[in-house]
Amino acid sequence: MALAHGRVIPARTIGLTLLGLLPVAFLVVFFAWPVVAIVGRGFSAGGVDTVLGDPQTWRLAGFTLASAAASTVVAVLAGLPVAYLLARVRLPGVGLARTIVLVPFVLPTVVVGLAFRAIWPDGGVLPLVLANAFFNVAVVARTVAGLWTHLDPRATEAARALGASPWRAFRSVTLPALGPAVASAAAVVFLFCATSFGVVLILGGGTYRTLETEIYLRTVDLLDLSGAAALSLIQFAAVVAALVLGAMARRKRENAVKLRSAQVTARRPRGGEWWTVGAAVVVLGLLLTPIVSLLVESVSGSDGWSLAGYRALNTVGQNGALQVSGWIAAQNSLAAATDATLLAMAVGLVASVVLVALRRSPGGLARGMGETMDIALMLPLGVSAVTVGFGYLVTLDALPGDLRTSPLLVPFAQALVIMPLAVRMILPVLRAVDVRLRQAAATLGASPLRVWREIDFPLVARSVVAAAGFGYVVALGEFGATSFLARPDAPTLPVAVATLISRPGELNNEMAYASCALLMVVTVAAVALIDRFGSVRGRSTVGEF
Repeated sequence: MALAHGRVIPARTIGLTLLGLLPVAFLVVFFAWPVVAIVGRGFSAGGVDTVLGDPQTWRLAGFTLASAAASTVVAVLAGLPVAYLLARVRLPGVGLARTIVLVPFVLPTVVVGLAFRAIWPDGGVLPLVLANAFFNVAVVARTVAGLWTHLDPRATEAARALGASPWRAFRSVTLPALGPAVASAAAVVFLFCATSFGVVLILGGGTYRTLETEIYLRTVDLLDLSGAAALSLIQFAAVVAALVLGAMARRKRENAVKLRSAQVTARRPRGGEWWTVGAAVVVLGLLLTPIVSLLVESVSGSDGWSLAGYRALNTVGQNGALQVSGWIAAQNSLAAATDATLLAMAVGLVASVVLVALRRSPGGLARGMGETMDIALMLPLGVSAVTVGFGYLVTLDALPGDLRTSPLLVPFAQALVIMPLAVRMILPVLRAVDVRLRQAAATLGASPLRVWREIDFPLVARSVVAAAGFGYVVALGEFGATSFLARPDAPTLPVAVATLISRPGELNNEMAYASCALLMVVTVAAVALIDRFGSVRGRSTVGEF
């Protein structure tokens, strides 16, 4: 106990406050400080008003928002039939479909960029929109399926009995009930698409630029900090708006689940439902097309089938394109992803515990703090990775040991990306733990730490392991911040791929595709194991966004 103005502060409140300082300190030091420093330098350099007043800036912002909106629409339309398949259908192969739809989301952006470039060598707006949608079909499918499994089908069946067609029953009954999940997923997809970097860099070809790539150009090539700062502010405003809308939709979604029945057993489709299953199968086939194209490209050469790219992984590429071999770059990726995952899981688990405690605390202030913290934890996903990376280089020298030269610099940046995803996966499971179990254990004299160890952790352990594996494969493919921070003598594999495709020489191109295929195989294997481990009937611990 402690005293404050004559009142007794419970030890639990003190402990919760101290625990919450860890994720807050992590965000302040490794996110807020670098971003504010870069934006501040941009304003001090002057010229921000000029950039904001330039019509070209707003055309760039308009293209970014329009392309992100188009990708979001495509992802939602493609994800809904797949969500139905995952939530309502009992057929052989549904488990495989659950894994297939998740694979694109965790593929490295350079892999997806090269996969679509194998289909559209000249790039353009259409492949750019489709590639961003390809990434995010999983967000829609898995998020909507999570709610769809809880919807009572009797309302839809009643509408059908009254003469409504399958489409009218879906439009009038099912879709409004799914609205919160669809809105939540759409907000997250829009966030990811609006801040896409690797895909635009590879498929845009310098002709089509977004706010993210323009920030990179102005910061790295032009050293125009004022222009980059102005663009970052526009991007940040759009991101905050998307996060607020997503948070509101998630809250409605949780309330909707409470009002409906428990999970409904899936069954075989009937009648017109087979058309929806067929649409889902078509979507899954389209998701596999770029992956197959990339694998074919990795074993192709100018003279036919060739494994030259795989053999070249033992070298530094044609004309010394890299400073280390491809296998060394792969080892760098594995080491950085391991460090990033350990750090992100430590911070993410603590943040999830604090958010659940704040949500269950009496009074609106605690719940408001929890909602604010929840939104703040998602912000790193929507702020330019270039801004964060460059901010590291101008701020972290003030910390003991000068982290700018530390091998932990890349893991810190990667942890900032995967920590919000880990929170989104662990938090719903923690919230679902029956509070009466905790109360019973506390009544029997268990301390809060023992309650966590004996009650909470065994129930969420599968989600924690799944989140760690999911975060690991995301870190393996992280490109935005890593491309800016990785040293030339210690590149990760995605950075090496980007270097190879920017250098002339057929062998460099073949080596890049072979590296992408290697990354993709590792990702697919990891996702299959994670999804199999984390799955529960009708839904998965992987996919709560």
